[in-house]
Amino acid sequence: MTSRSPTCIALLPTSESVPAHELTCHEAIGQSLSRLMNAPFIGRDEPGQGERAYYIPSDTLTSLSEAAALGIRSEADLFGGVVSEPYMAGKAISHPLFPRASKRPSGWAEALHQLAGDSVLPGFSAFCVEDARMAGTHLLETGSIRIKPVRAKAGRGQVVIRDAKELGQALRQLDERELNTWGLVVESNLTDVATYSVGQVRAAGLVASYCGTQNLTPDATGQMVYGGSDLYVVRGEYEALLKHPAARSYQLVIKQARQYEAAALSALPGLILSRRNYDVATGQDAQGKRVSGVLEQSWRIGGASGAEIAALEAFATDPSLTFVEASTIERYGTEQDVPAGASVVYSGNDEETGRINKYTRIQGHERS
Repeated sequence: MTSRSPTCIALLPTSESVPAHELTCHEAIGQSLSRLMNAPFIGRDEPGQGERAYYIPSDTLTSLSEAAALGIRSEADLFGGVVSEPYMAGKAISHPLFPRASKRPSGWAEALHQLAGDSVLPGFSAFCVEDARMAGTHLLETGSIRIKPVRAKAGRGQVVIRDAKELGQALRQLDERELNTWGLVVESNLTDVATYSVGQVRAAGLVASYCGTQNLTPDATGQMVYGGSDLYVVRGEYEALLKHPAARSYQLVIKQARQYEAAALSALPGLILSRRNYDVATGQDAQGKRVSGVLEQSWRIGGASGAEIAALEAFATDPSLTFVEASTIERYGTEQDVPAGASVVYSGNDEETGRINKYTRIQGHERS
């Protein structure tokens, strides 16, 4: 990877409101990247005239031209990703449209789904209510389905549908404008699910690849949501990850994530990625068969990014280091003990989530 020396590191909020706990985590990652790149972290301030910023967007950037206007032209210019259409940033690209779909968004790439093949689970994407109804009705013939809002995070907003009545009720709750722009995923529902993370980060001339598991935790309302990630991280490309003993039981999910990523890079024009994260689920389908597939991509700063950047810092500090175990931990409520060896990233009351505590932890080093 060709490295580049920025003159500053800057946050780039892409929405009107970023939750306080997320902003604090983004700032911590900005400070880490500042150390890695030996450039000052300016937070949300705009770079001065003549400054060449390395950006940390809060979401995937959805315009190649707007990114270029900021000086973002390659993976060396940001922590995250750039796509050419808004819906390409979310879950909607993971599935084809229903064969009789009436709405097809600009730049829709059928080739992606052909190349992705069986790396994804059975399902469809829809960009209007009627297409979602057709897709849902079809999938209900083989069992329950799951409807997923494209922009929801941490597993929130998903609904399991068991019959046509429940499907109709769920569809009546949709925001048509949101649906037209970002899409909706209608997917076969799995039970006994385990969710894995596979990914890669490329920053400051370093490359780290990883696999691991996601954890769930109850939020303030009792809903089970994302609770952190435990990652096995190697220095180098996916090939180095596949060879490591820690990845022995992850071979299938790594293969599926790589196939999905290769399909996206081939089919989506102008795609820029420095942070690549894929959620891969295994579970039991309605026929009792064990299946596996990529649920979605995350080409933006995310829940596992604290662990990713902590691993990069460890590799930068010790050139002989080839492997680390890195974790992010998220817990809700007031009675929370800091896990052994963990560093507190955020602990406070957030307007959206209530009391939340976030930590990072590095352990399990190996050297060459």
